[in-house]
Amino acid sequence: MHLLVTGSSGLIGTALVDAALGRGDTVTRLVRGTAPHRPPPTGVTEVAWDPDAGTVDTEALGAVGGIDGVVHLAGAGVGDKRWSSARKAQITGSRTRSTDLIVRTIAALDPRPQVLVSASAIGYYGDRGDEVLTETSPAGDGFLAGVCVAWERSAAAAEAGIRTVLLRTGIVLSPAGGALAKQLPLFRLGVGGKLGSGRQYRSWITLDDEVAVILHCLDDASLSGPVNATAPHPATDAELAKAIGTAVHRPSFVAAPAAALKLALGPEMAGDMVLASQRVVPEQLERSGFTFLHPDLDGAVRSVVGR
Repeated sequence: MHLLVTGSSGLIGTALVDAALGRGDTVTRLVRGTAPHRPPPTGVTEVAWDPDAGTVDTEALGAVGGIDGVVHLAGAGVGDKRWSSARKAQITGSRTRSTDLIVRTIAALDPRPQVLVSASAIGYYGDRGDEVLTETSPAGDGFLAGVCVAWERSAAAAEAGIRTVLLRTGIVLSPAGGALAKQLPLFRLGVGGKLGSGRQYRSWITLDDEVAVILHCLDDASLSGPVNATAPHPATDAELAKAIGTAVHRPSFVAAPAAALKLALGPEMAGDMVLASQRVVPEQLERSGFTFLHPDLDGAVRSVVGR
């Protein structure tokens, strides 16, 4: 399969490209043309694009040959900076503009790709307490829910001619990036613990499984529309903290009070990102026969931390 990938330099994108090459796929990466890039590895080509300007080097893209599948992962980091009005506009705009551009670009290809896997997030569901959430659950409230709704609306424009998967990803467990990478140093010092009450549900997935899910969505023609990329057993934040502490052989009882988190991150960011409860299950993946490498929290955390 010949894949077109955006966001290929991020945590998930880097692992995805390696896995795709490992199974014999070829990859074309869309990269910002102003950034310096080393020569790509065998099996990888690079084509310039600028989502802010709404441009793609269509001549170079046409020269790489037919594209079978597209994976769109690009977007500004949600947790990288505090949420000022400008940052919130950047978070939303980076997703909708890039997705609009991808959809227009692949719709103009001849032949068109067979499938688009477009990133979204479980932030779509908002703060829902103990409610079990499947792909048919409605959108919730809050900034991140609004971002995901707009993001998915942009991707859904491709559905008229291309099978489109809206990949609602949970917390990706990896020591190389994301939330776990930020938490691990604290736990290794013995000062890690739950966030807020710890009762909020944290729907998670290992990086290995996230990549496997993306490849599965590319390959399985039965999958389209929203797909929850989360392990089948969501855990509370307190359970996640305990699993991390056990894996690094350190106590995990130093809680971060909700008030302190709101002061450090701002009330909206803390409420949406770390205190919201999302008990999400991967109904569509399980129906399609997908097998998780790491379905259970304790084993998953041990596997990830052991690296």
